[in-house]
Amino acid sequence: MSGQSDFQLTRRKLLLGTSAAASGLLLPAWAQAADDFPNRPINFICPWPAGGTADASMRAICTVASRVLKQPITVENKAGAAGMIGAKAIASARPDGYTIGQIPISVTRFSQLGTLQADPRKDFTFLARTNGQTFGIAVLPSSKFKDLKEMVAYAKANPGKVTYAHAGVGGATHVGMEEFALAAGIQLNAIAYKGGSAALNDVLGGQVDMLADSSSWAPHVEAGKLRLLATWGEQRTPRFKDTPTLKDLGYKVVVDAPNGIGAPAGLPPEVEKKLRDAMRFAVNSDEFKAVAAKIDSPVMYLDGPDYKKYVAQVYDRETQLIERLKLKELLAKG
Repeated sequence: MSGQSDFQLTRRKLLLGTSAAASGLLLPAWAQAADDFPNRPINFICPWPAGGTADASMRAICTVASRVLKQPITVENKAGAAGMIGAKAIASARPDGYTIGQIPISVTRFSQLGTLQADPRKDFTFLARTNGQTFGIAVLPSSKFKDLKEMVAYAKANPGKVTYAHAGVGGATHVGMEEFALAAGIQLNAIAYKGGSAALNDVLGGQVDMLADSSSWAPHVEAGKLRLLATWGEQRTPRFKDTPTLKDLGYKVVVDAPNGIGAPAGLPPEVEKKLRDAMRFAVNSDEFKAVAAKIDSPVMYLDGPDYKKYVAQVYDRETQLIERLKLKELLAKG
């Protein structure tokens, strides 16, 4: 009798153990290993080319965050489609915390325009908002426009005659400039390029009246090869403190296109917390702030959950902007 009881007890333990093992198998291996994260190198996707300003700022963050997490963070550049190739790669990765990357705020626009096959409101885990960009309008020193007021007056008298170069239809420079044109009650002639450098070259060559871009114009302004008419931030940029913002000039337009860092949706909570803590430390480090200041990029930190709310708000604004500027029709025309 005793032998039979022992047998039944052993059998019950085996069944319970098998059941527990089976239930464990329902969880992916990466989910079970979340408690010791990270135990190997992390891959960071930068959706822009190596050597650019975005690449430099993200590498600075990765350097500091790797020390916090005690694992290397390797930067992989996946450029193309205005940052959307890299964004899609992040959304499609395994949600184990070992693939993270920079997510441009333009995902809120391009997801609605069909360039990004992902929904930023549900397909990412946001870890931090990091830094913005300094956009501006620049002309040659020989331009007939000595300031923005003169340009607006001329454009009102000559609709569609003033040309400006931008880095691509639907991008921040194009949309920001059209927002300004709406606010000023003018019609400008937008000339699209496949990037900021090509746009800059044609303005320097005198083929286009104005340049709308992030701070690619900065060294040329300092060298006297371009004149800066206005910047687009909430406040004046320290490096060009004598140049007014669009807000200073009476136009309620602010474009700073702050970017953030994220991972695929479905990250285990413990992994998400460790990554958020590391990014908070990195973005607020003196090392990152020095790099950001060098490229005229204001630090605009938000924690992951707050950045998620911000992204949802921008998404709604972009919906209205797309309709108002008829961006889908413009993209269809090429």
